[in-house]
This record gives sequence, structure tokens and C-alpha cells, in this order.
Amino acid sequence: MEAKNEAKAVLRYARISPRKVKIVIDLIRNKSVAEAIGIINNTQKAASEYLIKLLNSAVANAVNNNGMDPEKLYVAETYANAGPILKRIMPRAQGRAFRIRKRTSHITIVLKER
Repeated sequence: MEAKNEAKAVLRYARISPRKVKIVIDLIRNKSVAEAIGIINNTQKAASEYLIKLLNSAVANAVNNNGMDPEKLYVAETYANAGPILKRIMPRAQGRAFRIRKRTSHITIVLKER
């Protein structure tokens, strides 16, 4: 059961490698929501687009579902786990075929009040 003092948002099957997402989520861990939004907006990484929407969703969940104060929220936990891998084939020389792995991520953000 989820506690009342935390709000969570999960993005599943995002078409980006977890390794690329972890670079950005390490920057926002334990930061206030306002600071985290500023960091994400000024980080030029592909994961920033996914994370800003996910963070806004977590804030909306905190305010609407749990009645938390958006000014007091901070990013308590955030992590990116590997999702299913889409396997594709790239034709190579002499009739060979190389495997291409298109990785997906499950990204989670948990907010708590200070």
C-alpha cells in the first residue's frame, strides 16, 4: 500500500535506454520539485523530455490525490529499470545479420513532503 505522505508516477515502456535516463535522474534525486524542473529544462538530453512530463504528473498526483503542498515537495526516489528489449536485425556483409537491441525503460519518480 502506498503511504499518504508520498506520491508516485511511473512511465512504463519508454523507448529510451535506462542508461541514458539514469544520467539525468541522478541530477534531480533529493532536490526540490522547483529545482528539479529547472535542472531538467536546462539539461540537453533525450531523457529530459520524458522526465519533465513524468515529474509534472507526479506533482499532479501529489496535489490531487493526496492533498500535498506543491511547494514542500521534493524528489525522494527516482529510478529507471530496464523494460523489454525490441530485437531487430541489421544486414551485414557476406550475408550475415547483426542483432540490434532497441531498449526500453520503466521510469519511476516518488515525491515526498519536507
